[in-house]
Amino acid sequence: MIITLSGLPGTGTSTVATIIKERSGMDFISSGEIFRGLAKEMNLSLAEFGVLAETDPSVDLKIDVRQQELSKTRDNLILEGRLAGHMSAAAPPGKTVLRVCLKAPIETRVRRIMTREGTSSFKFEMDKTIERENSENTRYQKYYKININDLSVYDLVIDTDRLLPETIADIIMTAANAMK
Repeated sequence: MIITLSGLPGTGTSTVATIIKERSGMDFISSGEIFRGLAKEMNLSLAEFGVLAETDPSVDLKIDVRQQELSKTRDNLILEGRLAGHMSAAAPPGKTVLRVCLKAPIETRVRRIMTREGTSSFKFEMDKTIERENSENTRYQKYYKININDLSVYDLVIDTDRLLPETIADIIMTAANAMK
């Protein structure tokens, strides 16, 4: 079983993936973890690799390809990342993949980001979030012809606005068990 968790910043993908990992014993690989691994492979600090990623589109491609490769070669895996559901679409026949998208209103997401980042300016975080999402939307469209707002690739879409992360994990595990 592979569970992919995708969602915009602040939807709770990392939090929910961690809960599922703790409950199920499944391996958990985030796009951030892949990012750190690729930086290490290239003998770059995270800051240096981040600068490279801003100017070199192949960095995003490497992260996405690595996640796609993992979905083909491993079982009992949680893949977390913006494009995890899309990248797992090429999983070999016989692999069970549950593609989950978490969503929430932008105001909720920005408040969560403010808490996580320890910032106090809602307007600043809102502007930064919109800018980041517009940049990602442009890149995903350009590199993969993916409209990140098209949720049709997902088996399950959960609005996380009023649900606790533990409840969201319960819903996902129920769906995963039903697919086995």
